[in-house]
Amino acid sequence: MKGLTNNSLLVRVLPMVLAAMLLLVCPLALHAQEQEQQENQQENASDSHEPETFFHHSDRRYWISGQINLIFQANPPFDAAYSGKNSFRNSYQKATSRVMTLFTGLKLNDSTELLADVEETGGHGLSDALGLAGFVNLDVVRNPDLGQAPYLARAMIHKVFGLSKDKVEVDRGPLSGFSQLPARRIEVRFGKFSMADFFDLNSVGTDSHFQFMNWTIDNNGAWDYAADTRGYTVGAIVAYEDRGWALHFAEALMPTVANGIDLQWNLSKARAENVEFILHRGFIPRKQGILRILGYNNSANMGIYRLQNQLFLEGFTPTPDITAHPPQVTGKYGFGFNFEQELNSWMSAYGRFGWNNGKTESYAYTEVDQSVQLGVGVYGNRWDRRYDRAGVAFVSNAIKRDHQQYLALGGSGFLLGDGALTYGRETIFESYYTAHAWKGLYLGPDIQHINNPGYNQARGPVFVGGLRAHLEF
Repeated sequence: MKGLTNNSLLVRVLPMVLAAMLLLVCPLALHAQEQEQQENQQENASDSHEPETFFHHSDRRYWISGQINLIFQANPPFDAAYSGKNSFRNSYQKATSRVMTLFTGLKLNDSTELLADVEETGGHGLSDALGLAGFVNLDVVRNPDLGQAPYLARAMIHKVFGLSKDKVEVDRGPLSGFSQLPARRIEVRFGKFSMADFFDLNSVGTDSHFQFMNWTIDNNGAWDYAADTRGYTVGAIVAYEDRGWALHFAEALMPTVANGIDLQWNLSKARAENVEFILHRGFIPRKQGILRILGYNNSANMGIYRLQNQLFLEGFTPTPDITAHPPQVTGKYGFGFNFEQELNSWMSAYGRFGWNNGKTESYAYTEVDQSVQLGVGVYGNRWDRRYDRAGVAFVSNAIKRDHQQYLALGGSGFLLGDGALTYGRETIFESYYTAHAWKGLYLGPDIQHINNPGYNQARGPVFVGGLRAHLEF
């Protein structure tokens, strides 16, 4: 543990800080039920969970906003029997990431708008975002060679077709500038966007700017959603929205290579279909809840783990290589369940389960074939901090047997590859607190503990402490 005295002081202090925070929060839950009815009457009309911003966004024809998200993370040394080229480094390390986004929108009329966002990223992730299926920072770009020049993140047209005369109030934001929409409607989007902007959403665990930071806690790790290296794709989304339920469908482009920045525009060679059913109904009577059921199918130039394992075992290749195959179109399909359940006016539970067939190459998001997660999020209005929020979550990730053998034989994916493998499920615990400091400024700590990093029992466990600063304009 030499060398930890100065550089890792923050890492040692963070667990005690967050533990103290949780000890303050948890006793409050014991009194929640007896005061719930009174809270609902007093707070529902006045309290909002929407974050405060530096500037007020009035209901105008245009939308302009921005955000800056800074995440500092560090990990102390940990035990590792061996390491490979894609291992999470077991020495002390620290890293800082930065994401800055300018959101713009223009309403052409009451049913049509144009949206465009410019983004800039900087810094890097621990171990260059390698070695963990559930990586610890969702903001990290997985290819540090892309540079820091600003780029067009989103550019889309959004069209609404009303199917009813009655209107519902909706929250305006960077992805929709409308404040009222028909209760029953069809929404069409076409252009460049992130699939995670519109699918597998969850009000408790989705947003790395205010909530959890881990890839497989903010998203379904087994959903290998269509995206380039930065997380964006080009495609079309058709959504039917009703008061109690919704059905979404998307057709999107896949990258030309795993974790690649270039998209394949020939749909006969690669494409992705996604469909999601959303039911606005809770499991607890008179409590709000949402259930989402997601299915997807990817087609791309993906390798097959079992074939690459056989080529190596029969002596045709010196090392298993999932990319060493002639051009081909193979498929990866899967599904996911996603729920959120209000427990009272300031606390909600959430969870996800994801599965994919696992025989084909992990290609666009991360190397997970099965994932299950549970968590709880709380809002600070319970202790007179209406814009504060905190949460705890647990996720367990797994890969199929062919994928396990591939890594055990020395193969590497675009994220994992220790040179060998003593397989075990990768399990992660994360807790955070986000405090509203002033106007649109938010600060807070984050703690993550990873058992069997990269599914390897011969390495870890890993502890990662972090601090986040977020500005909302």
